[in-house]
Amino acid sequence: MKNAVIYARYSSERQTEQSIEGQLRVCNEYAERNDLKIIDTYIDRAMTGRNDQREAFQKMLADSAKPVSWDIVLVYAIDRFGRNSIEIAVNKQKLKKNNKTLISATQRTSDNIDGTKNLDGILLENVYIGLAEYYSAELAQKVRRGQTESLRKGHWLGGQTPYGYKVVDKKLVIDEDQAEIVKYIYRQYSAGVIVKDIIQDLTQRGIYNKGKPFTRSTMYYLLANEKYSGVFHYNGETYLNICPKLLPDSLYNKVHALMLQNQFGTKSVEVNYLLRGKIYCGYCGHQIIAESGTSMTGVVKRYYKCGGRKANSGCQKKNIRKEDLEELVINVTVEMFQQENNLELIADEIMKIFKDKKKEHSVISLLTSELQNTQRAIENLLTAIQQGIITTSTKSRLVEMEEKAEELKTQITKEQAKLENRISKELIIEYLRTGIKKSPQALIDWLIDKVILYDDKIEIYYLYTEKTDPDDCRGFVIRWWIFRFETRHYSKNELNKRVQLIPTWLPLADSNCRHCG
Repeated sequence: MKNAVIYARYSSERQTEQSIEGQLRVCNEYAERNDLKIIDTYIDRAMTGRNDQREAFQKMLADSAKPVSWDIVLVYAIDRFGRNSIEIAVNKQKLKKNNKTLISATQRTSDNIDGTKNLDGILLENVYIGLAEYYSAELAQKVRRGQTESLRKGHWLGGQTPYGYKVVDKKLVIDEDQAEIVKYIYRQYSAGVIVKDIIQDLTQRGIYNKGKPFTRSTMYYLLANEKYSGVFHYNGETYLNICPKLLPDSLYNKVHALMLQNQFGTKSVEVNYLLRGKIYCGYCGHQIIAESGTSMTGVVKRYYKCGGRKANSGCQKKNIRKEDLEELVINVTVEMFQQENNLELIADEIMKIFKDKKKEHSVISLLTSELQNTQRAIENLLTAIQQGIITTSTKSRLVEMEEKAEELKTQITKEQAKLENRISKELIIEYLRTGIKKSPQALIDWLIDKVILYDDKIEIYYLYTEKTDPDDCRGFVIRWWIFRFETRHYSKNELNKRVQLIPTWLPLADSNCRHCG
């Protein structure tokens, strides 16, 4: 008598426990007829057979590699073992390697219980596997086709109804009470209120989700839910007739942009790390990340830590207190920008860039190009007149071209005046002296491109750029001021440093460009 285990599975919630009972009954009857002793069962409930990522199935495969006292895996039919021909072959080979045999209680298989080959079973088993895979693919195709037709009709496919909606006649409609809460959450977040405070506010007002206070995960899911903009994605297709638009585009887009920004660590839930996303380790090149910890006295301490060191890459970069580093960088930046010689240098360079850009100004360039074409047309008309080609149309066209040329000159003058009024050297110097002190975050966002951090020195890369299209950096020039200083310790009271101001031109197509990579 050989020992065996039974593997049973049913596919979906629409099937019941009776399916498992039926499989077990047939398998046990087969075992009794064929002198097999069933010593264990592995059962997967409501699990698809299209892949082998099933808990009980994987445990059965893992147990087969152990010194267990069974030799046979008995299934009701081959399609219970799987519906994917490749995975069935791979998993059968795993069993074979472990000296285990797959047997079906209702179908002929390639192996017999005694280990000999079943010649007609070799052919039949492959037919069964092919039919099972075909049935699975056909069923999936029918389901997708039915879902697509339902979506085209604007029907909700089911599942959890998004907060802010309800289902009426198979369609999503706006739940006015919940919709107002969603709008309130979006308005609060767009105004800079953090998620924790929004949840606290809603709880104090007695506003709950399914009888319980909102959780952070639920709140972030609501804030990232594209359905509120009227867009629904399914199987790679976009549908605009499923979810009624709940939010105005301006509000949704603003929150979506904030979510993307915060996703990459530019904002902490509890406190704003001013330099996060701009600092890199000078030793291993990893980004310096924000960290916090609580002392034995309960005091929260915040600092910056090398991401490579945290990932145990071998980097030994020391941590630095958040307040010390931020204050040091801000103070040095303000000090550097307020030195008279630096003020003059920076203002002159910005004005030089501005004047160069003024020549390249798109509106002026178009007007200038059109003026040149008009002047060439006037010259051609004058040449024709000199050659004796004088008609009423020629004279009328010449007058028209001359009037157009004067109009273009006037427009060019106006556009140049607009540019002249936008900026002056005095305004630049005044801002560098006073404006950058008012907002540390603005100072860092607008002036600092990146910070390279060592244990004994810092490199600060300052940035000036003139961009008209934030999504396209080609054709523009970025100005970096590389500022290095050295100090024995990162301390706000110790700023004995060696200063170097190094102006360098870097075209945006350069491999060192932070936009082009």
